[in-house]
Amino acid sequence: MTIQPPAPGEPRRPHGPRDPGDAWVVAPTGEKYWGRFGAAGLLALDPRRGVLLQHRVSWSHFGDTWALPGGARHENESALDGALRESGEEAGVPADAVRARFESVLELGIWSYSTLVADVTVPFEPVISDPESVALEWVAVDRVDSLPLHPGFASAWPALRTALSTRPAVVVDVANVVGSVPDGWWKDRAGAASRLLARVSARAVAGMDADTLGLSATRWFPPVTAVLEGQARSATVDEAGVSVRIAEGSGDDEIVAVTRELVALHSPVIVVTSDRGLAARVQELGAVVQGTRWLLEQLD
Repeated sequence: MTIQPPAPGEPRRPHGPRDPGDAWVVAPTGEKYWGRFGAAGLLALDPRRGVLLQHRVSWSHFGDTWALPGGARHENESALDGALRESGEEAGVPADAVRARFESVLELGIWSYSTLVADVTVPFEPVISDPESVALEWVAVDRVDSLPLHPGFASAWPALRTALSTRPAVVVDVANVVGSVPDGWWKDRAGAASRLLARVSARAVAGMDADTLGLSATRWFPPVTAVLEGQARSATVDEAGVSVRIAEGSGDDEIVAVTRELVALHSPVIVVTSDRGLAARVQELGAVVQGTRWLLEQLD
């Protein structure tokens, strides 16, 4: 099979068949955007080294500028999966070395670009693995503006940089949430807790809309801690995106302890409970309280 060379300015692939998403979208006014199904990029943030940036090769669209590793999404591919796949292909980013924090979407109607901001949890060295990069470097956040940036990234960077200071976390009072729905939970508290955790996990993996969290950007992936007490402590727990704390004594005391730990690292910390006494205790620590309906509406 003969692989046709790319048109001038078109991103190149080192080998293999072209994906249907690898195509230009042309606006009625003539602007061109790469990615038939939109595009996505990864902003990997290392706490010591800064942001991972790609120096684009001169023949690429807006060449000789710095931007995020990324590219065209595949059909039916989520922005998160697309950003991780593209950054892996272009910069050797291990998908299991980063944890998604939030997603910011530029929506133009005919085309969209999604920036996935992720925290580096396991340090790694980027690797130039295709012809689209001249260099890959960790750049301190304060130095990003000093580089010649890709116009799209330059436009998005101020809002992205501001959002980097936000690290939400969610704490769920499982007993209170389960008890707010009269579905027979009292006959099987552990089973009811397991079902709730499965639903919370699905939402945590898919992300929470920024509006529901009172935050900017588009979608957030806050760490979720669920506190189990009493008979629910035997619930089946193996859910992605959710960590579980078992209360050996008072569930409220354990939630307060978890909240105290989290407020030192995250902001805002959102505690989900409709218990007024517990709400007052965690608010004294600086947490934000949301009632059980807030969570259940997102799960529905």
